[in-house]
Amino acid sequence: MELSEQTHARLLVFQRVELTEHLIYAKLARSIRSPENRQILEQISADELRHAELWQKYTGEELKPKMMTVWFYYLISRIFGFTFGIKLMEKGEAKAQVNYAELSGLIPEIETWIQDEEAHEKALIGMLDEDVLRYAGSVVLGLNDALVELTGALAGLTLALQNTQLIALSGLITGVAASLSMAASEYLSTRTEPSQKKPVRAAVYTGITYVVTVTLLIMPYLLINNYILDLGISLATAVIIIAVFNYYISVARDESFSRRFLEMALLSLSVAAISFGIGYLIRVWLGVNI
Repeated sequence: MELSEQTHARLLVFQRVELTEHLIYAKLARSIRSPENRQILEQISADELRHAELWQKYTGEELKPKMMTVWFYYLISRIFGFTFGIKLMEKGEAKAQVNYAELSGLIPEIETWIQDEEAHEKALIGMLDEDVLRYAGSVVLGLNDALVELTGALAGLTLALQNTQLIALSGLITGVAASLSMAASEYLSTRTEPSQKKPVRAAVYTGITYVVTVTLLIMPYLLINNYILDLGISLATAVIIIAVFNYYISVARDESFSRRFLEMALLSLSVAAISFGIGYLIRVWLGVNI
């Protein structure tokens, strides 16, 4: 089959992509303990290699994979969980299906390849069984409560105290006490309601998430001696935390990023604004001057 120069160049790109994804799936398969998940990844890896070999039949060229891409997705999967890494890469596969469809009149096997890609997606969805996602509710509880409570508390304390050391001390005491309270509540809640989650692990996820969030929000008050600037940095940090977390969940669980992000950000910032006003009114009412 004689191909145009443009089509030949596109096939070379597809060939390299398939070969690269073959190695990514193969490396991930060797790092996963679950036999079922490993078998699925090995099958997908074999399919990707077969696709690359079929592309090579048309291009007549032998290519090497993009090792930087292989290591990027492998490390992402090892750090943030294989579900997130695979789903992130799967977004690229969805685009590949569209590009493949454009070649349906030129490549006889293209329809079969598109079906393979769709089968990959269904198989991957069935693999979603990681602690990080299983306990996502506990993480959301700790994160959301810490953001709403601490942004509100810091905003109120900032106007009421106007002293970075006192604000940091008060916020830290409030945050640590609240993290222990939330962890205990999550333990009792998980123990009472039937679920696959273990109560102790759920409590640990909630508590650790809460403490980490509190630390990040209070950090500016420990480093910069300007309470208004510190409040601004803390609120910006809260928005960044919300964005990063919701991006992770949206990719790993195929949920809407914008809806979740706007909901959490609006809630946290609204509480902070109300608390800021309350702190100012209390300071004026009590005539406190620290």
